[in-house]
Amino acid sequence: MNEAHLHLIVNHFPILFPIAGVIIMIVGIAFRSAAVRRTALLMFILGAFMAIAAMVSGEGAEEIVEQLSGVEEYFVETHEEAAERFAIVSYVLGGLSLLGLWVSFKHESLARIMNRVILVFALVALYFAMDAGTTGGEIRHPEIRKTYTNN
Repeated sequence: MNEAHLHLIVNHFPILFPIAGVIIMIVGIAFRSAAVRRTALLMFILGAFMAIAAMVSGEGAEEIVEQLSGVEEYFVETHEEAAERFAIVSYVLGGLSLLGLWVSFKHESLARIMNRVILVFALVALYFAMDAGTTGGEIRHPEIRKTYTNN
């Protein structure tokens, strides 16, 4: 297994964990369950760790993919920039979630407010996730590019 293969395996997790976290957080808030909200925070933290794995494997994958025929450097660079933005947002979300997890055991009233702030930030993070995922797909899937025409 090379780094491109590893990247293809791990790159979906930084996107999937926050999606699951948002859904779980909404359920936790709706049902007033601290345990469910803490589970959502753990999803966001896991997403941040997976973002690290995706970024590390992405560097090696870039070197391999740029050698393949039919791969345009523009799409690789566009994805790299989007992935870097998403990674930063993921790290912040993970850090906020770690703080939120600690607060949930110490100050329940503050945790309720913080969970809502984290939820809003997670929704923003999903925009960056979509951008990183879409630009990654565009590297090898011209049919999803905005400029695609079916001739």
